[in-house]
Amino acid sequence: MSALQRAQIDHLVVAARTLDEGVAWCEATLGVTPGPGGEHALFGTHNRLLRLSCASAPRAYLEIIAINPQAAPTRPAGHARWFDLDDPALQHRLAQHGPQLVHWVVSVPDIEAAHARLLALGIQRGPVIGASRPTPQGLLQWRITVREDGQRLFDGALPTLIQWGDTHPAASMPHSGLTLQAFTLSHPEAARLQQALAAISLEGIAVVPGPAALSAQLDTPQGPRTTASAS
Repeated sequence: MSALQRAQIDHLVVAARTLDEGVAWCEATLGVTPGPGGEHALFGTHNRLLRLSCASAPRAYLEIIAINPQAAPTRPAGHARWFDLDDPALQHRLAQHGPQLVHWVVSVPDIEAAHARLLALGIQRGPVIGASRPTPQGLLQWRITVREDGQRLFDGALPTLIQWGDTHPAASMPHSGLTLQAFTLSHPEAARLQQALAAISLEGIAVVPGPAALSAQLDTPQGPRTTASAS
């Protein structure tokens, strides 16, 4: 089965209060400067991106994302930004602890089918919506699951689902010197979380019982580093 025909890690999401704080965190923690990203009109956010070498997910990358103070979301009134970025508890964590890993996104070959399998487990991952952003290489288009309340679910440990159009952003990203060696999830409902990952046919992700947490072990130009969510 080719990479395009199976579920795999698409990207890890590091949230920051501001994009400048996210860039400074990346340079200080990982020893590299993130490459360009873009703006998401639907959600009033913007990002910077870094490619990750990952044997099981050849298109994986790291996203540093923040609310764009110069843009208002174009989503309907009452709909929150994605990844809990409007959540006061998460905003407090970012203010207290700085930028941190808060979520992850999984690429699937058939997002409607994967969404339905989660729904059959009683998990409402959110409706599948279309999104896009302009890039120098052309318009990036994708379909993604985003709840109207913006919640990540399972404290960020349950991935958002994405299905890309003809172009994937990693195609234009240079190698960054970062390698994802391991990605681990911890959650009080570990068995249910593992069941959800199995439902979308995602393999090879470690899930352990314990306090809710995400942890990525990276090889960087500065040596091994672990980036994790903060409680």
